[in-house]
Amino acid sequence: MPMIGFFFGIVSYGTFLASSLYAIGFVGNLLVPKSIDSGPSGPLGYALIVNAVLLGLFAVQHSVMARPVFKRWWSKIVPASLERSVYVLISSIFLALLCWQWQPQSGTIWRVESQVGRIGLMVLFWSGWLIVIWSTFMIDHFDLFGLRQVYLHLRRIEYTPVPFKANALYRYVRHPMMLGYLIALWATPHMTLGHLFFALAMSAYIFTGIFFEERDLAASQGGAFARYRNEVPMIIPVPGRRSSLPVTNQNQES
Repeated sequence: MPMIGFFFGIVSYGTFLASSLYAIGFVGNLLVPKSIDSGPSGPLGYALIVNAVLLGLFAVQHSVMARPVFKRWWSKIVPASLERSVYVLISSIFLALLCWQWQPQSGTIWRVESQVGRIGLMVLFWSGWLIVIWSTFMIDHFDLFGLRQVYLHLRRIEYTPVPFKANALYRYVRHPMMLGYLIALWATPHMTLGHLFFALAMSAYIFTGIFFEERDLAASQGGAFARYRNEVPMIIPVPGRRSSLPVTNQNQES
């Protein structure tokens, strides 16, 4: 029933919000009961294996379920209106599992003692997360997280993909959301061994995900995306380089 699907979409979105807010505190060692550096450190080998498995599970699920081939198969099992909500819910569960079972790894890579330096890095940290959040609204926040799909189904309105236009930050970088994540991952006044492992693994996943996402977009959008990719840098803004036209693809930034 459409009402049940709509309720499921709301629950999925709520789970996403809860896990994402927790993840911000987890990475920043802020307010949450278990953060990336909290708790006693166990044997290094054990921590590396557990953390590698947790990161691998998150990356594989997050990336595989976002691919068009998987979506076509998955849509035969899950109603099309719920496909995105199911993806969001499962991704949120894997993120929560990662935060819950993460094994801290002691050892300092760098520690900034200067108060000015610490404040500056925390400003960068929060700026990264603000870029992430802002980027979701540059596309279509509610479509990205499945709410638009279940709402249209509830209203019995046929779903149409939201055309993506190269506006705001998307005029200057192709993946501003991923830029925000990278800033948030690395902007810390105290980089421990565990945080470094997390940042390196997630950064590698981000660039791997970008590769597969852009391959899918090139196949589905052809010349429009090719022109956009030639004009706009991937992650780092470059003076004088910006999009000269809207791009009519739907970028899920997944």
